[in-house]
Amino acid sequence: MLKAIIFDFDGVIADAEPFHLKAFKMVLSEEGVNLSDKDYYDKYLALDDKTCLAMVLKDNSINFNRALIDDLILRKSRYYNKLIRDALVIFPGVVDFIKIAYGKYTLAIASGALKNEIEFILEYAGIRRHFEIIVSADEVENCKPNPEVFMKALERVNKHDSTKSRIIYPYECLVIEDSIAGIKAAHGAGMKCLAVTNSYSADKLSEADMIVRSLEEVKIEVIKKLF
Repeated sequence: MLKAIIFDFDGVIADAEPFHLKAFKMVLSEEGVNLSDKDYYDKYLALDDKTCLAMVLKDNSINFNRALIDDLILRKSRYYNKLIRDALVIFPGVVDFIKIAYGKYTLAIASGALKNEIEFILEYAGIRRHFEIIVSADEVENCKPNPEVFMKALERVNKHDSTKSRIIYPYECLVIEDSIAGIKAAHGAGMKCLAVTNSYSADKLSEADMIVRSLEEVKIEVIKKLF
């Protein structure tokens, strides 16, 4: 039985990947690195900032240390925050879907984005109160496809509501994702996965348990059949 829905963030709730890409390009160009759209979507999408920047620098044979990575993350975040405030887009159907699911299921976010980025966009969309549990890149060691972020989200869900008569198990959770790495992470955590084709085509997301073009077309009754 479905008990909890765990959302990825960028590419699922907010159309933020183009802004992450642009911010990455801006900060990496200052280090003499040209990041192409193809490389980003083929190799780095779904990675947290720390892992993405380290991999790009390594792939371009540039020496780095933790201090440089921390500095790049800070600079990239400043660019991203300005870009997103100028042209923020919430994907169609997202707000309505969340409001319908709220109260029926436990809702959580498990994302490779930074906490302040997530908080700002949720407030902007008017759905911050619907999520008591948010696990961000700031709080995990390993990014997707490692299942850590989803496992930690479920752990917090179970600790948060002590009034529940029983704990929620991974097989009672649905993850909503937009990336190949995210699907692998969800399955690695023992959870079902619904994939939205916001970042990849349906054929590339074929490992998901259900694939849709938009949350506009998703009915809770249909999702429940997965369980």
